[in-house]
Amino acid sequence: MRKISPLQILVFASLLSLSVVFASVTTWQVLGDIPLGDFRGVVLAAGWVFFLYVYGILSYRLFLRRYPLLSGEIEAGSPQEFTYHVYILFYLLLFYPVMRSGFVPAPLMRLFYLALGTRLGHNTYSQGLMHDPPFIEIGRDSVVGQSALLIPHVIEGPRLAHYPIMIGNNVTIGAGAIVLSDVRIGDNAIVATGA
Repeated sequence: MRKISPLQILVFASLLSLSVVFASVTTWQVLGDIPLGDFRGVVLAAGWVFFLYVYGILSYRLFLRRYPLLSGEIEAGSPQEFTYHVYILFYLLLFYPVMRSGFVPAPLMRLFYLALGTRLGHNTYSQGLMHDPPFIEIGRDSVVGQSALLIPHVIEGPRLAHYPIMIGNNVTIGAGAIVLSDVRIGDNAIVATGA
């Protein structure tokens, strides 16, 4: 694993801080004047978390639009490594806890993964973990089972790379299955549970 530099941490912290400020202002403007009674604190806290994720995803997407993370090998000290480290801080500190929680229902996880850049066809859902969402594409009428892992990155000693995962239409990825980088699964396939 390569070391994350103070500058990369500063860029991430700045983007996250902006998200926190915008979430606070939006929460107060949208919910501040509503008479919420005994549940005021709970509603304001839930609203703040919701808006934090809205602005967090927006800043993440704008960052990746400006500094795209490309498929392939990531050389040490390269601009791609800089982008990767800021991206991974977003992922590990903000998005991964939601993915791992198991708390969010599948239809909402679909929206969450779409917001992070996963390309999902019509009627495709996941209750598994999809690492590196911009590198995953799944066709229509497919399902990723509970606790399945889709991992489009390679981290082997000093080696760091991303290669996309492409999954066709009408595919079932069984619970607990693992799909690694640079894998293509055709239409109508079934990847067995635990494979």
